[in-house]
Amino acid sequence: MARRLPSQRTPAFRRSGGNSPGLAAPIVGAFIGLLLALLLFAPARWLTGDIASASGRHVLLADPRGTVWNGSAQLVLAGGSGSSDAVALPDRIEWQLRPRLTGLRLQLLAGCCTAQPIAMTVAIGWSGVHLAIEDSGSSWPASLLSGLGTPFNTVQPEGTLAVRTTGMALHFASGRMSMAGRADIDIQNLASSVSQLRPLGSYRLSLQGGDVPHLQLSTLGGALQLSGEGRWVGNRLRFNGLARALPEREAALSILLNLLGRRDGATSVITLG
Repeated sequence: MARRLPSQRTPAFRRSGGNSPGLAAPIVGAFIGLLLALLLFAPARWLTGDIASASGRHVLLADPRGTVWNGSAQLVLAGGSGSSDAVALPDRIEWQLRPRLTGLRLQLLAGCCTAQPIAMTVAIGWSGVHLAIEDSGSSWPASLLSGLGTPFNTVQPEGTLAVRTTGMALHFASGRMSMAGRADIDIQNLASSVSQLRPLGSYRLSLQGGDVPHLQLSTLGGALQLSGEGRWVGNRLRFNGLARALPEREAALSILLNLLGRRDGATSVITLG
């Protein structure tokens, strides 16, 4: 006589089969909700470390508020790791970040310095990071440069930096930067704490993109005559320039000329990089 095997009951969670989501759906839903919350409400402070690291701690975002997508912070230019030099922008800088099919669209606004938001598109891919800046104009206090350390902390510049960009695009890959387009910076009514002559003059820095980005410095007018040019070699700028005073202003500018570079008679030779 065959022996009857005891009946084996299927556990409740198995009997349900595919007709009931059981616990899986709530767990997955909670996980997705948490992920969306992190994405939508990611605090602005998450950006601070990445920006500081990427800039070598020369660009800092202090007192961040809001989220990654809509936030504000105090923009600070600093001398880098180990430096105590730091200068903050008078007004907070605000940003708005939105996803697009081509990447992320970023808008920056600073009450002191931008009449209209500065807009750009950020695309991140296997080939690196591409940043395309829409044509724009803005004005920034020259005193902000003092935070970058030498030689700006010695000269203590004052005046206005009027910035214009045309077709500007930056590409970062494998630790190198390439650039397209053009940026012009007019340094208007430049003054320095080490000279009683005010203003020293007005100047133009022109940055032209290409395989090797090129920088040119020229004088628009003033007692202090500045000229020079430079090129980016890798990520380092190599610049050679000259500073000289108009003959009738040489005595008044002697100390400043000594600080700007190696003195050669009435001329100061400027070498960077």
